[in-house]
Amino acid sequence: MLYKLPELFPTVPWTVFKYVTFRSAGAAVTALVLSWLMGPRIIEALRNLKFRQDYQPKDVRSAGDATAASADLAKRGTPTMGGLLILLSLDISVLLWARPNALVLLTLLTLMVLAFLGFYDDWLKVTRQNAAGARSRVKWIVQSLLAVGVGVYLWQLPSTRALVTEIQVPFFKDPVLSAVPWIGIPLVALTLVGSSNAVNLTDGMDGLAIGCTLIVAMVMLILTYLADNVKLATYLQIPHVRGASELTVVCAALIGASLGFLWFNCHPAEVFMGDTGSLALGGALGLMAVLIHQPLVLLIAGGVFVAEAGSVMLQVGWFKYTRRRCGEGRRIFLMAPIHHHFQKLGWKESKIVTRFYIAGILCAVVALSTLKIR
Repeated sequence: MLYKLPELFPTVPWTVFKYVTFRSAGAAVTALVLSWLMGPRIIEALRNLKFRQDYQPKDVRSAGDATAASADLAKRGTPTMGGLLILLSLDISVLLWARPNALVLLTLLTLMVLAFLGFYDDWLKVTRQNAAGARSRVKWIVQSLLAVGVGVYLWQLPSTRALVTEIQVPFFKDPVLSAVPWIGIPLVALTLVGSSNAVNLTDGMDGLAIGCTLIVAMVMLILTYLADNVKLATYLQIPHVRGASELTVVCAALIGASLGFLWFNCHPAEVFMGDTGSLALGGALGLMAVLIHQPLVLLIAGGVFVAEAGSVMLQVGWFKYTRRRCGEGRRIFLMAPIHHHFQKLGWKESKIVTRFYIAGILCAVVALSTLKIR
């Protein structure tokens, strides 16, 4: 909305509102301030409505693990569904500062759909006071339908068809495959669904998921800006995507909203984001990577998320295989997702989160290095 000021008041020097860099900065600050202002009120409302975690988390620990058990007891009663704070701050900021185009509207739609799915999951957990939530099948169906729908939509539009028909691989300047929508659409779906669930699995410690989301969002901020700049995209030999710079404003708003939420979610957390936030944020990151033709770069930038999701897949797969082969299920990690493995080893929660931040920053640096190593 604010980008229209130069058109509404041509005699006033509002030229600065035309620049993506200025509007991105404005979006970040707006989302941060909104988070600070709304945070205490939303947390209090969630507490009054008894939207809190009084149940045993999904990642059940062994009875003899006194450290983990005490950590669970300390977290019980903490309000959940804090993702509402992130999404409200993010959406208001984007509506104020971004120029609406197909890419921005598609991102906001994805956020909304996955937020509703996450809210439904959280609602069932709170009302039933257990960690079951919505059935996995329901979540997978909704996520898959959304992801495939996005892929088909991008394929049908002439302006975005290349995002689906050409497969771009990091460290290569040219597409490795062309005219392959039968590969591109599943890749879009896998990126969106995988990213959404990976962030969801990472959300198990105070500040862990939102901090790692913040790091990946910073990478996406740079990539989206470069993708819409013809000169820079040509120089760096990356795909040019018209209109992608408006996603830079979305990324900036996401960074501001994430910083604001981290203020309340850092250890000891005053609120948890819940599936309301984690499913939506993960899906948005995956979609933005698709919209700038860099879905595989997200694998590098979100290395922490990949490790978290991979640890669960390995743990479950190995347990089922050994149970079928040996009659008794065995584990690779003491517990999955992998952040709980380190907790079982005796690491303090704050140390795990900080070290995962360091790993996330290293992954971000490697992801950005793909811009020059081609």
